[in-house]
Amino acid sequence: MNVAQVAPLTESVPPKTYGGIERIVSYLTEELVGRGHRVTLFAAGDSQTSARHVAVVEKSLRQWDQRPDAVMCHVMQLAEVVRLAQEFDVIHYHTDVLQYPLGRLMSVPMLTTLHGRLDVPGAAELFGVFREAPVVSISDSQRRPLRTANWLRTVYNGIPVERYGFRAEPGEYFAFLGRFTPEKGPEEAIRIAQRTGVPIRMAAKVDSVDTQYFADRIQPLLEDPLVEYIGEVGDKEKSDFLGGAKALLMPINWPEPFGLVMVEAMACGTPVIAFNRGSVPEVIRDGVTGFIVDSVDAAVDAVGRLDSIDRAECRRHCERNFSVARMVDGYEDAYRSLVSSGSIGAPGRRWAIPEVPALDAQPVAAAMSRIPPSTNGAAGAGLPGAPVSLRPAR
Repeated sequence: MNVAQVAPLTESVPPKTYGGIERIVSYLTEELVGRGHRVTLFAAGDSQTSARHVAVVEKSLRQWDQRPDAVMCHVMQLAEVVRLAQEFDVIHYHTDVLQYPLGRLMSVPMLTTLHGRLDVPGAAELFGVFREAPVVSISDSQRRPLRTANWLRTVYNGIPVERYGFRAEPGEYFAFLGRFTPEKGPEEAIRIAQRTGVPIRMAAKVDSVDTQYFADRIQPLLEDPLVEYIGEVGDKEKSDFLGGAKALLMPINWPEPFGLVMVEAMACGTPVIAFNRGSVPEVIRDGVTGFIVDSVDAAVDAVGRLDSIDRAECRRHCERNFSVARMVDGYEDAYRSLVSSGSIGAPGRRWAIPEVPALDAQPVAAAMSRIPPSTNGAAGAGLPGAPVSLRPAR
């Protein structure tokens, strides 16, 4: 099968440090290539892949000193997708919603994995307009705000479990991995550590929209000797960081679409203590691979029961349910379903794909470097500045 993977341009594929969506796109792309599919990856120019690589920007947007406008860059990427579209059996988007109008102009089957939260203003109206667009959820809970969307299936994110070192014995610190933003619960994680007297190490990213929150609410807490901020960690450091922890703390304050870090922790044998939001009950087995709680008080109580968790079972749970192979099996089924249907379900007439001139990455990159930084939206979101931003899970 000839498959196009269209990734966000915010981070490289795979990302250097933070970037859950781009990491999943990389795992999916490489496994598809390994299974004999012909894959074209549309991604930033500093991406690394064994697939054919098409780039309209020289490097991921996060790496620019003066960041170009993300919407403009993604529109240019879509122009390249349109130009090459007739080569593909399926086009798989991971880029929010800008591509939806193209589905009504093209005869090539397309689907979109929605990686972000969907309880945002305007989402119901948008999916009412594009009710025919096939979409994949990354958890069943993610679907709740948009039950009438054209859901093909749920495909849980998967990781190459074998790359994560297993630790049979727990460490003496809690781990927090993610973003310093209220929705991820860093303040609650610190309170849990303080109340239990267990050190906490925090490997986290600070997005530009969260710099004031970090300065006002987090930095003062970092003065506590129990709290250590170690910055962002890459794949090589992540396994040691998570595997060496007593538990991963995830006291989230939002409807988590998936939460890749939970799976990464369990692959290392590390149990997870998480608030009961979003996908958490689908990922963690309460009392078996961690504890699902509703408050800081309940999390503190759960810390006293961590010795009952079999770290080897955490690893086995991950291997059974959240492997790359299982994830790609799900996507292959979705692709076959779309191709066999012979249609993406869009109403009305099909138009011929228009001619679009090729975009050369270097001239585009040079031109974009002369454009002032975008002030339209949040860094780190899939499409900052879009009228309706379905913010990705990070």
